[in-house]
Amino acid sequence: MAVELLLLLLLFGSTVSEVQPLHKPPPGSLDFGFVPVKTYDTNTYHEPGPIGILFRLVHAFLYLVQPNSFPQDLIQKLAQQTFGNVQGDYQKPENVVLTLQAIYYEIGFIVSAALGLLFVLLLPLVGLCFCMCRCCDNCGGEMHQRHKKNADCRRGCFATFLFVASLIISIGVLCAYAANQHLTSQVRGAKNLVHSNFKDLRIFLNDTPGQIDYLVSQYNTTKNKALSDLNNVGPLLGSRVQERFAKEVRPALDAALMMAGAIRETKEALENVSVSVEVLQEGTERLHANLTNVKIHLSNTLSDSACSAAQAASTCNIIRNSLNQLNINANFSGLPGVSTQLAKVNDVLKIDLSSLVQKGYAAFNDTPDLVLNQTRNILSDIKNLLDFIGSNITSFTEMLPVQKVLADLTIYLTQSEAYVQDYFPVVEQYDFYRWLGCLILCCMVILILVFYCLGLLCGTCGYDKHASPTTRGCISNTGGNFLMAGVGFSFLFSWVLMIIVVITFVTGGNVEKLVCEPYEDRTLFKVLDTPYLLNQHWRSYLSAVVLKNPDINLTFEKVYSDCKENKGIYTTLHLENLFNINEFLNISMYTEDVSLKIEHINVNLSNIVLLDEIGKRNLLDFSSSGIDGINFAAYLTEINKSVTKVDLLSFANDLEARADQLPKGALENALKGHANSIRMIHNQQVVPLEQAMSTLNQSIRLLQRTSSEFMIKVKNVISAVDAAQLLISNDASVVIIQETKKYMDMIIGYFEQYVEWVKESITMEVAACKPIANVVDTAVDIFLCSYVIDSVNTFWFGLGGCSIFLIPAVICAVKLSKYYRRMDTEDVYDDMENGNNGYHKEHLYGIHNPVMTSSEEQW
Repeated sequence: MAVELLLLLLLFGSTVSEVQPLHKPPPGSLDFGFVPVKTYDTNTYHEPGPIGILFRLVHAFLYLVQPNSFPQDLIQKLAQQTFGNVQGDYQKPENVVLTLQAIYYEIGFIVSAALGLLFVLLLPLVGLCFCMCRCCDNCGGEMHQRHKKNADCRRGCFATFLFVASLIISIGVLCAYAANQHLTSQVRGAKNLVHSNFKDLRIFLNDTPGQIDYLVSQYNTTKNKALSDLNNVGPLLGSRVQERFAKEVRPALDAALMMAGAIRETKEALENVSVSVEVLQEGTERLHANLTNVKIHLSNTLSDSACSAAQAASTCNIIRNSLNQLNINANFSGLPGVSTQLAKVNDVLKIDLSSLVQKGYAAFNDTPDLVLNQTRNILSDIKNLLDFIGSNITSFTEMLPVQKVLADLTIYLTQSEAYVQDYFPVVEQYDFYRWLGCLILCCMVILILVFYCLGLLCGTCGYDKHASPTTRGCISNTGGNFLMAGVGFSFLFSWVLMIIVVITFVTGGNVEKLVCEPYEDRTLFKVLDTPYLLNQHWRSYLSAVVLKNPDINLTFEKVYSDCKENKGIYTTLHLENLFNINEFLNISMYTEDVSLKIEHINVNLSNIVLLDEIGKRNLLDFSSSGIDGINFAAYLTEINKSVTKVDLLSFANDLEARADQLPKGALENALKGHANSIRMIHNQQVVPLEQAMSTLNQSIRLLQRTSSEFMIKVKNVISAVDAAQLLISNDASVVIIQETKKYMDMIIGYFEQYVEWVKESITMEVAACKPIANVVDTAVDIFLCSYVIDSVNTFWFGLGGCSIFLIPAVICAVKLSKYYRRMDTEDVYDDMENGNNGYHKEHLYGIHNPVMTSSEEQW
């Protein structure tokens, strides 16, 4: 009943996890957070502490007794074999083979148990015979003793052997006592462990509905993300469509916009040419006039009589010959004008081409808004569909009897916990009886040890080597009596101890080898998973019980392993075979509806005009403005010339230097004045003319460089704009369909992410069945194996060692007591002449004593 209720609790988890993705995962990912999971308190790792050394020693001993591996095939065959009630069934060949195989596997336990039973049978019989023999004054019963040469050595050896045997027995009884105490303390502490397991199970039950509610609530994350993308269909879908065309449209519009800038630059260059030519023409005329005046004044100065002097004649002649250099070099008056081209360009600029291109940009950039406006109705339908899906999920979860299932499971768990709590005192009481019985067994051994220890103590301390056997002291005699008392109790108790040892050895050893060790390596689960083992009609017992279908491969080993890894119980128990969730919630059907709605999106981009006919005509008019007809060679010829034939500054400096060669006087001063006038002309007229020539040079070269490309560029721009416009007109429907499909995949992908997340959460996090594995580990690995079996095995190991070493202890004690006890008779004869008095050897002085001879033979 509990299993069925637990399966119902996870119905919704199976609902979502059966849905298979229909599309590729979206590029973006949703953050659903973490499923609320609480930690469990139970720790299934048990550390026995210092007594673990004894446990490992016992395990090593059991390996010596039974070194064979776990007989998985044999156990399976024995479990499947059905023995009849008639005697002949046991004689079937297959049954005989199985029996022999079982005996071969158990041969170590059988031999050890047989030796123990032989000990149980023989020791009381030997003890009885020993007692009867001593009553007849045999077997050391006669209170008569003779000393020999090695008497002291024999006594010391017997005492040493008895002490060693007693020490080993003491170690064994301490091991048994420690195991007994460990088992009792662990049983008392098991109450907290059981309470921890019930607490984890209660957490397991209480958290599962909250986890399911969390999974359901995260649908809102998917829904909100989808609604957000639907509300932003313009920026998302429109931008995608826009980006597809942008590879052709933007370069075309950029080229048109660059052409508009080129037109303005051309106008500026033409204006610069026109202005510069006018400035140069006026400036060269004025410069020519000024240079002519300078030459006239210099000629007049050189005509002075001072130049006729011998010292100045040659200098004046040189200056006079250089006057022809003072003349202009470039002639700009013959350059053709550019007024016609400038007028045509001004006519072209009357139409604002940049504004027309910007309108094309604006129309193209309005694609997202255009998409948004044309999809309002469809988006409204999709939003309603998403709300409908959410309401279906909510209504479906309300249909699940989660609260009822939770209540029933909680009641069942509470009853189980109450049952355990009620019967746990009974377990503790019976454990007390067990503890008391084991303590009595230990006390039996301790009683024997006490007699042996007292006998050794009294005998050793009270022994007087100078005293004769008949005159030994009371303490020594008491020691001997203690030893014989220990021997008597050894015969009385040892067979009882061995019976307990044999029973616990066979039981605990086989449980360790057949249950604990195969459970640790999970071989035991493989036996339980044998087909038709637990039920001859069911191939898989667990699937038949849980899923009502014995043909499903649901194994104990897999369930335990999954729960050990804290996986969800839905995956662990293969609950997908129990519920058909498509009847309740078919997300694939809803995603198909969403896909159909999105596929109906139809966006019309025919209203987008990148560049109208006016703009194209404007570009053609510019290309035919005649800029390429300008005589650039004439301009460059004059520009490459200098303004004057000679550098005026050099001429002025040279003139001033020659004036310095003349004698001091008016002629020198006049020539220096003319030099300064020439410098002034250079600064005031030549420098501005050179600047105007530089401007003209730049403008002419710009026009020359671009004029040859204008026609080709204009044609390319118009062709690119026409191609982009044609792409929008003809391929818009295809592009929109493709981008709409991608947009649809993105929206549907959110639901697929939700489904995958739910599937993974159901698999790994929701109703994680770690507590179930903890319960099994607690019951088998910790309580049965670690608490009980390890303690029981250590108990019989210590007690068995005690029982075995009682045999040499009995022999040594009987032999040693003869040296401690006071004898009734002694061999005495006097020989005062030789200084001997009393106790003599048999053939002293060659005298034969028949009494002593018979006594020696008896000893």
